Amino acid sequence: MTLFDAVSDDPLEICVKLAAYYGLRRSEVLGLKWDAINLEQKTISIRHKVIEDEVDGKFVPVGEDVLKTKSSFRTLPLLPSVEKLLLAEKEKQEMYRRLFKRSYCREYLDYICLDQTGKLIRPNYVTEHFSWLLEKFGLKKIRFHDLRHSCASLLLASGISMKQIQIRLGHSTFSTTADIYSHLDFHAQIESGLVMDGMFERNRVVEPSGLELSE
Repeated sequence: MTLFDAVSDDPLEICVKLAAYYGLRRSEVLGLKWDAINLEQKTISIRHKVIEDEVDGKFVPVGEDVLKTKSSFRTLPLLPSVEKLLLAEKEKQEMYRRLFKRSYCREYLDYICLDQTGKLIRPNYVTEHFSWLLEKFGLKKIRFHDLRHSCASLLLASGISMKQIQIRLGHSTFSTTADIYSHLDFHAQIESGLVMDGMFERNRVVEPSGLELSE
């Protein structure tokens, strides 16, 4: 079973898939709002976050327009599979609003990642439930944040430049991205070097030896 199979129809499905597709931080995933999705221009903008803060002695999710760095504010292409996922989520939320009626929380209608009652999904719930899912389905134990690294690794393995990965992940500097993923980049260089070496081996011209000349 794959991770996407495990989260199918789970409350965390959209959170996990957005993090995996775009390499988003947990706070960025939970902070996505519907107005960040431009269906005409096919873009998704990262410009808001949701963190967990203590309010009146209780830990509650809180939305902020302040991201980690200036580079964290970014606009990425809306992938067809993600667009389909978001449209399905919108229909699901509308269904829950009709189902729960007055019991449905209407304070967070502009957010994408909500629970069935319309409340913001807590960051700590994401961490805890994600770990529970992996254990339930016997999948490799990773952190939710590792989805961000998996995204970067897959992009790098597919030949996407380190600079483009920096922009996608929202790192403040190129060196930050390079420091984190340089070992993967070097592994790719080794593989490409082996390919080139094999090509030269196949095309190597055998020069005549002195013995052959004398014959």
